[in-house]
Amino acid sequence: MSTIESAGKTIHVDDNGFLSHLDDWDEHVAQELASREGIETLNEEQMEIISFMRSYYLKFKVFPILNQVCKIVHQPRKCVNEQFINPEKAWKIAGLPKQDGIHFITLDGINYTMEECC
Repeated sequence: MSTIESAGKTIHVDDNGFLSHLDDWDEHVAQELASREGIETLNEEQMEIISFMRSYYLKFKVFPILNQVCKIVHQPRKCVNEQFINPEKAWKIAGLPKQDGIHFITLDGINYTMEECC
Protein backbone atom coordinates (compact mmCIF):
# COMPACT_ATOMS: atom_id res chain seq x y z
CA MET A 1 0.00 0.00 0.00
CA SER A 2 1.25 3.49 -0.78
CA THR A 3 0.07 7.02 -0.14
CA ILE A 4 -0.49 10.26 -2.01
CA GLU A 5 -0.61 13.77 -0.63
CA SER A 6 -3.57 15.93 -1.57
CA ALA A 7 -4.52 19.32 -0.13
CA GLY A 8 -2.60 18.57 3.07
CA LYS A 9 -4.13 15.11 3.53
CA THR A 10 -2.43 11.73 3.29
CA ILE A 11 -4.52 9.37 1.15
CA HIS A 12 -3.92 5.61 1.02
CA VAL A 13 -4.03 3.73 -2.27
CA ASP A 14 -3.61 0.02 -2.95
CA ASP A 15 -0.80 -1.50 -4.99
CA ASN A 16 -2.75 -0.86 -8.22
CA GLY A 17 -3.37 2.82 -7.42
CA PHE A 18 -7.02 2.50 -6.36
CA LEU A 19 -8.17 4.45 -3.30
CA SER A 20 -8.27 2.36 -0.16
CA HIS A 21 -11.14 4.39 1.30
CA LEU A 22 -13.99 5.55 -0.93
CA ASP A 23 -14.70 8.56 1.29
CA ASP A 24 -11.19 10.01 0.79
CA TRP A 25 -12.12 11.18 -2.72
CA ASP A 26 -12.57 14.81 -3.72
CA GLU A 27 -11.58 16.80 -6.80
CA HIS A 28 -8.06 17.40 -5.46
CA VAL A 29 -7.59 13.67 -4.92
CA ALA A 30 -8.97 13.05 -8.43
CA GLN A 31 -6.29 15.34 -9.85
CA GLU A 32 -3.56 13.52 -7.92
CA LEU A 33 -4.85 10.15 -9.13
CA ALA A 34 -5.02 11.50 -12.69
CA SER A 35 -1.40 12.67 -12.47
CA ARG A 36 -0.38 9.17 -11.42
CA GLU A 37 -2.20 7.87 -14.51
CA GLY A 38 -0.36 10.27 -16.84
CA ILE A 39 -3.11 12.89 -17.15
CA GLU A 40 -1.59 16.26 -16.27
CA THR A 41 -4.82 18.19 -15.72
CA LEU A 42 -8.42 16.98 -15.72
CA ASN A 43 -10.60 19.00 -18.07
CA GLU A 44 -14.30 19.74 -17.61
CA GLU A 45 -15.41 16.82 -19.81
CA GLN A 46 -13.25 14.38 -17.88
CA MET A 47 -14.61 15.66 -14.55
CA GLU A 48 -18.18 15.22 -15.81
CA ILE A 49 -17.40 11.62 -16.73
CA ILE A 50 -15.74 10.67 -13.46
CA SER A 51 -18.34 12.52 -11.37
CA PHE A 52 -21.12 10.60 -13.11
CA MET A 53 -19.30 7.27 -12.77
CA ARG A 54 -18.80 7.95 -9.08
CA SER A 55 -22.42 8.89 -8.41
CA TYR A 56 -23.64 5.90 -10.43
CA TYR A 57 -21.44 3.53 -8.44
CA LEU A 58 -22.48 5.04 -5.11
CA LYS A 59 -26.12 4.50 -6.04
CA PHE A 60 -26.01 1.09 -7.78
CA LYS A 61 -22.64 -0.45 -6.69
CA VAL A 62 -21.77 -1.46 -10.28
CA PHE A 63 -19.77 -0.14 -13.21
CA PRO A 64 -22.04 1.88 -15.57
CA ILE A 65 -22.46 0.99 -19.24
CA LEU A 66 -19.88 3.18 -20.96
CA ASN A 67 -22.08 4.36 -23.83
CA GLN A 68 -24.74 5.35 -21.31
CA VAL A 69 -22.19 7.43 -19.40
CA CYS A 70 -21.49 9.41 -22.55
CA LYS A 71 -25.17 9.83 -23.38
CA ILE A 72 -26.07 11.04 -19.89
CA VAL A 73 -23.21 13.56 -19.70
CA HIS A 74 -24.03 14.73 -23.26
CA GLN A 75 -20.71 13.78 -24.80
CA PRO A 76 -19.81 11.75 -27.91
CA ARG A 77 -20.62 8.03 -27.86
CA LYS A 78 -17.10 6.84 -27.00
CA CYS A 79 -16.28 9.72 -24.66
CA VAL A 80 -14.74 7.57 -21.92
CA ASN A 81 -12.27 5.99 -24.35
CA GLU A 82 -11.54 9.34 -25.99
CA GLN A 83 -10.94 11.15 -22.70
CA PHE A 84 -9.14 8.42 -20.72
CA ILE A 85 -8.08 5.74 -23.29
CA ASN A 86 -8.70 2.90 -20.80
CA PRO A 87 -12.01 3.14 -18.89
CA GLU A 88 -10.32 1.66 -15.85
CA LYS A 89 -8.32 4.89 -15.57
CA ALA A 90 -11.54 6.87 -15.29
CA TRP A 91 -12.81 4.42 -12.66
CA LYS A 92 -9.60 4.75 -10.67
CA ILE A 93 -9.56 8.56 -10.91
CA ALA A 94 -13.19 8.59 -9.74
CA GLY A 95 -11.88 7.01 -6.53
CA LEU A 96 -13.84 3.80 -6.98
CA PRO A 97 -12.68 0.36 -5.82
CA LYS A 98 -11.07 -2.19 -8.10
CA GLN A 99 -13.79 -4.42 -9.47
CA ASP A 100 -12.96 -8.02 -8.60
CA GLY A 101 -13.45 -10.46 -11.42
CA ILE A 102 -13.36 -7.96 -14.30
CA HIS A 103 -10.76 -6.15 -16.34
CA PHE A 104 -10.60 -4.12 -19.52
CA ILE A 105 -8.92 -5.45 -22.63
CA THR A 106 -8.11 -3.97 -26.01
CA LEU A 107 -6.82 -5.37 -29.24
CA ASP A 108 -6.09 -2.04 -30.89
CA GLY A 109 -5.17 0.26 -27.96
CA ILE A 110 -8.20 2.43 -28.73
CA ASN A 111 -11.33 0.43 -28.03
CA TYR A 112 -11.70 -1.32 -24.68
CA THR A 113 -14.19 -3.90 -23.53
CA MET A 114 -14.88 -5.26 -20.09
CA GLU A 115 -14.33 -8.98 -19.54
CA GLU A 116 -14.57 -11.37 -16.65
CA CYS A 117 -11.27 -12.52 -15.35
CA CYS A 118 -9.43 -14.05 -12.46
